[in-house]
Amino acid sequence: MLIGLVINVIILSPVLWLSGRMLVGGQKAKFTDAVMIVVVGVVIGTIVGWLLAGWAGWLSTIIMLIVWLGLIKHYFDCGWLKALLVAIVTIIIFAIIAVVLALIGIGIFSIVI
Repeated sequence: MLIGLVINVIILSPVLWLSGRMLVGGQKAKFTDAVMIVVVGVVIGTIVGWLLAGWAGWLSTIIMLIVWLGLIKHYFDCGWLKALLVAIVTIIIFAIIAVVLALIGIGIFSIVI
């Protein structure tokens, strides 16, 4: 879990921070906040996934979506819709980076998953 946490922080924090800065501004979206969102989100996600493993995969997905949005809302000091927008933009930026890295021969999905 610790290795996965470090890798997620290294990969996701900068992307989350960039999308947060674009959408809520530099005063509210600090890099340390992005790191905290990823750390707390991964830890809670691991616990929820472990507790609900096998019988409620869809429920754990919904719970984790709400948790991640709540973390973004809290740390970036924004509303629920802005948190959703930050999450969507983060996914888009991450996907673009993943495609570019895949085109040059570096696969990050094998590292993250």
